[in-house]
Amino acid sequence: MERVVKVSEEHVWVEVDDQHVHLGLTNYIQGELDRVISVELPEVGDKIEKGEAFAEVESISTVHELIAPVSGTVLSVNPNLEEHPSVINEDPYNEGWLVEVRLKNEAEIDSLMDMDEYYHFVVEPKS
Repeated sequence: MERVVKVSEEHVWVEVDDQHVHLGLTNYIQGELDRVISVELPEVGDKIEKGEAFAEVESISTVHELIAPVSGTVLSVNPNLEEHPSVINEDPYNEGWLVEVRLKNEAEIDSLMDMDEYYHFVVEPKS
């Protein structure tokens, strides 16, 4: 099965697997943030709402609030990030995932960009 990855304008990727999705930071934003030194994630069972902050990433240069691209219930959090938050920098699309969520509304996925659209979003100058 082909991996379906969508991206929000807030640089959070969503990997779609039926009703479950994984969320993570894009390669672009992890590079902008510099080395990640800690991550504050929601708890399993927490509800996240599209457009609202759901996590915080601290890098050596800043603290960045992550905005949820979809709404749902947190099913799991990446256990590796507590000890090794820099895995977000090393492998943002695989080992560096943040949370797994059960979608509340599948239609929210449709409002996200595909990777090609996202590439143009970050590369092309804003007018």
